[in-house]
Amino acid sequence: MRTTCVLVGVLLTALMVEPSAAADQAPAPATPAQPAAPAAPAAASAQSAADGGQLLLTAGRSMVLTVPFDITRIAITDPKIADAVAVQQREVLIDGKSAGTVSLIVWGGGRRTQYDVVIDPGVTTLQQTLNQLFPGEEIRVAVSEEAVVLAGSVSSTQVMLKAGEIAGGVHPKARVINMLQLPGGQGSQQVMLQVRFAEVNRSALMQAGFTLFGTGQRFAGRTTTQQYAAPQIDGQDVNVDRDLKWTDFLNLFFYDRREGIGAVLKALETKGMFQSLAEPNLIAYNGQEASFLAGGEFPVPIVQGATGTVSVLFKEFGVRLTFKPTIAGDTIRLRVKPEVSALDFNNGVTLQGFRIPALTTRRAETDVELRDGQSFAIAGLLNNVSQEDKAAIPILSKLPIIGALFKSKADRAERTELMVLITPRLVHPLEPDEVPPLPTQEKEFLPAAIPADRGTAVGDAKPASSDRDR
Repeated sequence: MRTTCVLVGVLLTALMVEPSAAADQAPAPATPAQPAAPAAPAAASAQSAADGGQLLLTAGRSMVLTVPFDITRIAITDPKIADAVAVQQREVLIDGKSAGTVSLIVWGGGRRTQYDVVIDPGVTTLQQTLNQLFPGEEIRVAVSEEAVVLAGSVSSTQVMLKAGEIAGGVHPKARVINMLQLPGGQGSQQVMLQVRFAEVNRSALMQAGFTLFGTGQRFAGRTTTQQYAAPQIDGQDVNVDRDLKWTDFLNLFFYDRREGIGAVLKALETKGMFQSLAEPNLIAYNGQEASFLAGGEFPVPIVQGATGTVSVLFKEFGVRLTFKPTIAGDTIRLRVKPEVSALDFNNGVTLQGFRIPALTTRRAETDVELRDGQSFAIAGLLNNVSQEDKAAIPILSKLPIIGALFKSKADRAERTELMVLITPRLVHPLEPDEVPPLPTQEKEFLPAAIPADRGTAVGDAKPASSDRDR
C-alpha cells in the first residue's frame, strides 16, 4: 500500500513539471520576429550561390556531374576548353577538349551552383611518342595552339635534333621551340657565317664572212648572206661614190674607185674571262633566319588595268645569301640558300619603250650539319652555252674552192662556273677592352702648319700653332 502511494506521488509530480516547462518555452515563438526576418533571405542567398568546388578532368575525356536538385539551365565560359550538356534532370555531362580552366554554373530548384572545371592536358601523343623513342631521356612537352615547347635535358646532340624534327612532324602548323639542354649547359647562341662566292666566266667568239660588190655605168652588184652588214647601193647616178653607202667597214675592206669593184671581209675572233669574288659575313641568332644581299635593284614598269597607268616595281639582283642556323651543343645545323643573279639584256623585252632586262640566276638550297670552324663547298654550278649561226647563198656556196666566199658563220661559246664556300662559327660579343682598333692611317689628316708660300696666311697660322703647343 505504501509503495502504491509513492508511485502516485511521483506521477503527480511529473504532470505538474511538464506544464511548467511548456509554459517556459511558449513565449519564445510568441515574441516578434521582426529583427530575424532579414536573416532568412541572406541564408537563402547563400544557398543559391553555393560553391560546388573544383572538377578535375583530362583533355579528351568526359565525366558525369550529379546535382541534388532539378536542373533548369547551365552555362560554361569557354566551349573550346570544355563543353557541358544536361542529359538528365540532375545529371550534367562534361567533355574536356583542351587544357585550361573554365567556370560551370548550374541553375535549378531556386538556387545556383558554380564549379571550377580544370582540364589537364594529360600525356599528349607527342609526349608518348618521345617517351617510346627516347627512353631514359627527360623530355617534357607543352603544346598550345601556335607553339610546341620541348624542355628538359638530353644526353646527346642527336637526341636533341631528332626530338625537334619529330615535334615538327606531329604538329606541322605549330612553331617548335626546342629548349632541350645538353650536358655541360648551352654555349653560344649566335652563329657567324663566313661565305665566299667565286665565279669564273669564260667566253669565246669567232665570226667569218665575205662580201663582194661592184658598180659601173650600166650595172651594180653585191653578194651578201645578210648575216653581217654590207654596202648599200642606192640611186641610178653614174657617180658611184654617191651611190654606195657604207654602214660598216668590218675588218678588211678593199675598194677600187676607178673600176668600181670592192670586197669586205669579216674575220673576228675574241676571247674573254671574268672573275668575281664576294666574301660576306653574316651573324644570326639560334633558330632565326638571316639574309644578305650585295647587288642592286632595277626598275620594272607595270601597267595598271585598263587605265594604262604605269607604275615602277624594283627587282633585286646580285649576290644573295639566306641561312637559318640551329645550334645543338658544338654542332651547327644550317639551312643555306645562296644565289647569284645578273642582268641579261640579250633576253630582255621592250614594253612601251622601256627596255626590261632578264635575270640570269644561279641558286642552290641545302641542309648541312657542321661543327664550329668546319667548312663545306657547293661546287659544280656550271652553265655552258654554245651557239653556232651559219648563213650561205644557195648554189654559189656549193661551188668548189670559191664556194666559201659565199658563206658566213658565227660561233659563240660561254662557260660560267660558280663555287660557294661556307664556314660557320660560334661567336660571342666582345667586351669593351677587346674591341680591335679601326684600320685608320697613322699620319695626320690636316697638316699642323700652313706652307710658307701662301703669303700672309702664314703669319696668321703661327700664333695658332704656338698656342696649341703651349
